[in-house]
Amino acid sequence: MGLTYRVVVSDADEAVDSALSPSDQVSLISRRKADAVAEQVGVDPLVIAADTIVSLDGQVMGKPHSRDEAVQMLSTLQGKTHQVYTGLTLQHGSRIVTETECTSVTFRPMTGNEIAAYVASGEPMDKAGAYGIQGLGGMFVAGIHGDYFNVMGLPICRLGIVLKTFGVEVMG
Repeated sequence: MGLTYRVVVSDADEAVDSALSPSDQVSLISRRKADAVAEQVGVDPLVIAADTIVSLDGQVMGKPHSRDEAVQMLSTLQGKTHQVYTGLTLQHGSRIVTETECTSVTFRPMTGNEIAAYVASGEPMDKAGAYGIQGLGGMFVAGIHGDYFNVMGLPICRLGIVLKTFGVEVMG
C-alpha cells in the first residue's frame, strides 16, 4: 500500500522574537506552518512541516533579501563553522510533535570572485544562509557533522523516527 500525499504551502507568519534561540525559532515557525496547513486542508491529515535557519555564533541568517545581502552572508560564513537548525512538526488531529535537528557545516575559505559568481547564479536567493548544499553551494562545504538532509531543509532520519510514533512505517 502506498502513501498518498499532497504538498500545501503554508501561509503562516514566520516572524519571531530574535531573542529566542535558533532552536526555539525554528520550532515555533514549523509549528505555525503545521497549524496553518491543517487549517487550510480542512480534514484530518498527517501534516509534516519544517523550517530551517542558519546560525553563526548565535546570529541567525534567514534568506537574503538582495544580492548584496547574499554576498554579505557568504562572506561572513566563509572559512567558518556554522549551525543549521530545522524545526520539524508532525500534526495529526490533536496530536502534535515538534523536534529540532542541528547540523554543523564548515565552509572553506572563498574568494570574492567565487562568492560573486555563486550569487550571480541566483541559487542563494531563496536559501537560508544564502546557500544550497545540494547545489553549487556544496562546493564551499569543507565538512559537515550531522544530518546532510537537515541542511537541505528536512531531516529525513528524524522524520522517519517521528513518523513511526504516528504509526507510519516508511520502510515496511
